[in-house]
Amino acid sequence: MKRFKLNQYLRTVKLCRENISSFSAYPFSLEAVRNLSTLDFHPKVTFIVGENGTGKSTILEAIAIAYGFNPEGGTKNFNFSTMDTHSELCNYLKLIKGVKMPEDGFFLRAESFYNVATKIDELGVARSYGGVSLHDQSHGESFISLFINKFKGNSLYILDEPEAALSPSRQMTMLARMHELVEQGSQFIIATHSPIIMSYPDAVVYELKGGFKEVEYKDTEHFQVMKQFVNNTEKMLEILMNSY
Repeated sequence: MKRFKLNQYLRTVKLCRENISSFSAYPFSLEAVRNLSTLDFHPKVTFIVGENGTGKSTILEAIAIAYGFNPEGGTKNFNFSTMDTHSELCNYLKLIKGVKMPEDGFFLRAESFYNVATKIDELGVARSYGGVSLHDQSHGESFISLFINKFKGNSLYILDEPEAALSPSRQMTMLARMHELVEQGSQFIIATHSPIIMSYPDAVVYELKGGFKEVEYKDTEHFQVMKQFVNNTEKMLEILMNSY
């Protein structure tokens, strides 16, 4: 894919494979890492999709840390650690940036968002997130509050499974908000399992299956499985219920 622009915030990530002594140990043994050489990002939205355990989140986390975000998430101004669990992969990545710096950004990790919400309260900056503590909202509503109130244009957003707390209708709300932010000059890099979220039309989708392959949205395994289930629910349930 050679559609990147000089003024996008993040153009390419490269794995410095020559510095890795062995691909048999974690995190280098993960499928996503073993098969990574370079990955070009769309100037608007890039999706990374694939099965559980392939290493999507590990790669996304490493990209975010290499860019300067806190490992547990938040803006680049966040600097806290609840538990040091991130891998050393970030030390082996080379990021190729555009000529333009983002005005802001956010690294969202669904699994550690509770810790980020706690830090927001401790810092007394809830006003930037809608004026109400994220802990005083449901998990899903706190995600939407983040998207609506904190996210703005001309920024870089790295999101790991943002659908984790969102109902289908709220995922559509996120799509609409994401489009608004893209139109205002923001760039998104997203790891997701959601066929709704990955439907964003002006995007590139990388499917991780024996390597990173650029695919059309409707050719992803996620879309195909969901389509088959929705269109043939009774038959699929019969197959599933009789498979154990």
